[in-house]
Amino acid sequence: MRKDIEIPKAENVHIVAVYEWDEDFSVHQWNIYLVNNREEEISTVLVLSRGKSEDKKTSTLRHNLGNIQPKTAAKVEFIPIEVLGFTNEYLLTFFSKNKLLERKFVFDPNSISEENIVKIPTLESEGVLAK
Repeated sequence: MRKDIEIPKAENVHIVAVYEWDEDFSVHQWNIYLVNNREEEISTVLVLSRGKSEDKKTSTLRHNLGNIQPKTAAKVEFIPIEVLGFTNEYLLTFFSKNKLLERKFVFDPNSISEENIVKIPTLESEGVLAK
C-alpha cells in the first residue's frame, strides 16, 4: 500500500533572502523570495513561515502567492533583523502538472548575513539560499 504512494520531490524551487534598499524607509532590509526556476508555471502556491529560538518563537504566517510563472520570483515577506538569530522555516506547497508538491526550507540561526551572499540568477540579484 505505502509503496504505491508516489511523493514527488519539489525540484528547482528556492527560498532566498535578499538584502534590498527600501525606498519608503530609506534603509536596507532583508526580504524573502520564492524563486521558480522550473520550466513550467507552478500554481496555488502557499508558503508557511515561522521562526523559533531556544526560548522564543514567532507567529506562524501563511502566504498565498497564487500562480508563479517559470523562471521568475515572487516576494514572500520582509524578515525583521530581530529574528535573524532564530531558525526560520518556510514550508512550500504548490501544484505542478496536476501533482501536489511540497518542500521545507530552513535558514539556520544567523545564516542570513552579508557573509553568506551568493548570486541569484533568476532575480538578477544577490542573496542567501535556504537549505
